[in-house]
Amino acid sequence: EPFPPPPRPKATMQSLRTKVNGSSAVAGRRGVAVPARATVRHAAASEQLNAAASSTSSSGASVAVSGVKAAALAAAAASLVIASPAYAAEVVNTVAMDGGSATAAVGGLGAIAGLGALLIATDPQKRRDAQMASTDGNESEAVKNYFDTTGFERWRKIYGETDDVNKVQLDIRNGHAVTVEKTLKWLAEDGSVAGKTVADCGCGTGSLAIPLALRGATLHATDISSSMVGEAARRYEQAVSGQAPPAVAPRFEAMGLEDVKGKYDVVTCLDVMIHYPQDRADSMISHLASLSNDRLIISFAPKTLAYSVLKRIGELFPGPSKATRAYLHAEDDVEACLNRNGFKVVKKEMTATSFYFSRLFEAVRE
Repeated sequence: EPFPPPPRPKATMQSLRTKVNGSSAVAGRRGVAVPARATVRHAAASEQLNAAASSTSSSGASVAVSGVKAAALAAAAASLVIASPAYAAEVVNTVAMDGGSATAAVGGLGAIAGLGALLIATDPQKRRDAQMASTDGNESEAVKNYFDTTGFERWRKIYGETDDVNKVQLDIRNGHAVTVEKTLKWLAEDGSVAGKTVADCGCGTGSLAIPLALRGATLHATDISSSMVGEAARRYEQAVSGQAPPAVAPRFEAMGLEDVKGKYDVVTCLDVMIHYPQDRADSMISHLASLSNDRLIISFAPKTLAYSVLKRIGELFPGPSKATRAYLHAEDDVEACLNRNGFKVVKKEMTATSFYFSRLFEAVRE
């Protein structure tokens, strides 16, 4: 997990939060500068972030970028050298939230090149290759192994009720809970799920599957990890203890998403696409669409500049319980794949906290 953030100079965060209309000033100066050195003391962060005047030439050599894009790049570079991923995430998130009303200028092409050099120098590909070696390059098997071992304990806590979680894990728990509640709300708006057949693919520990079962859905909940789906079944039994169970008991099965068969009124798949690169995500969406007679609800981590930078920062600080890989997906790509499979997106929602970002789609068969 990310290290605790260092003390933040008030001027730095104030600079980033400053709302600016009609100019590219940040706290009275032009732009947000990328630190020139890779060793910046915490106390000097404010000066480095606000030193745009010295990094922007009067000859027009600077690159002006509107809104969150420039600010995210500059803030991320500054945060990288401060060496605190939790702080970096907060900085990028602050810029993302304020991006609509601010215009930033990144001084000089060298600033962007410097950021690129930092990211390339810390390329996590070697770590990824090592993680994949034990499965002969089989990414699905690597994901399965992760969620059956170290990942299981981590996500069982995150999706549980224990207080034994850190700030980041609690934030993710709360964000995921919001996505689940939005999904349940959408299904209720479309009519009761009682008596409907529902496949919850990638059910995890049952955050969505259990409420669906308790509301009377004829549920088939699956997950690639036997540990995760076993935990979901255990939590379901705990939830119905002492009360009349649903008329139809849910089925919890350990199987890969591509192995799920049958036809269902509704298919759900929340926060699973992050484990799929785009080429496999297209195949996954197509398979989910083939299972659904009527409705498909999926969520994914959206591919934007700010979130890509934030994800890249997280990769610089790997922990033993972090997933092998994480993939972001462009909204247009996901919607286009749904359209090719005969579905039309009718509802969209975005859940964004400090460390959890999830785009939610509801699509209906045309």
